Amino acid sequence: MTREPDVSGSSLTEVLGGRTGAVDAGIPAVAFVTAWAVVNAVVPPDDGHATAGVLWGAGAAFLAGLVLAGVRLARGKRPAGVALGLMGVVVAALVVLHTGRAADFFLLQIASNAASALVWVASIAVRWPLLGVIVGLALGQKTRWRADPDLVRAYSRASWVWAAQYLVRLAVFIPLYRADQVFALGIARALTWVPVVVCVALSWPIMRTALPDDHPGIRYPRARSGEAAHDQ
Repeated sequence: MTREPDVSGSSLTEVLGGRTGAVDAGIPAVAFVTAWAVVNAVVPPDDGHATAGVLWGAGAAFLAGLVLAGVRLARGKRPAGVALGLMGVVVAALVVLHTGRAADFFLLQIASNAASALVWVASIAVRWPLLGVIVGLALGQKTRWRADPDLVRAYSRASWVWAAQYLVRLAVFIPLYRADQVFALGIARALTWVPVVVCVALSWPIMRTALPDDHPGIRYPRARSGEAAHDQ
């Protein structure tokens, strides 16, 4: 039976998601900055190990993380992913409580962005583009997409967009962190959904230009010449 080509890009958009997850991830940071600012306005910072603002900010972030974890579980998200997100909030809170410097709440974010950029670039270099890994797992294809040279090339090109977004984030976060701009860091963290949406929007057009006109789409990887294609 002839398949209808998957050329709309809707499959990729559904797999990668959109703004919701990235918006949710910024909520603990917004809670931290808000509580930190409010408490500092009432109780001026002192020379102690951690100011009252930092203490309350860390507590607000942790509480927001717990609420967010509950909401994610109610949405049917995987417990492992939910736990990982909450762990990130806990680590960020512990770091800022240890240093007493509010901007250090964003240290983990900066480090994770740098690591993510390296991982995405490395995945392209070894011809295991991370976008293909993510989409392949989400679609239940496992690694069958790697038997399709056209898909490997397409995923590699689109993966550069995702690698670039982390470099852009670093270009924003690092100067703000060095300048101790806590409010601006909070705003930047809350707006990280913007590059995510841009990446989702650009990924399919970039992939489409790398695929032959007769390619059936990301749901139907084609085997290399001489190999039998099969569905699982």
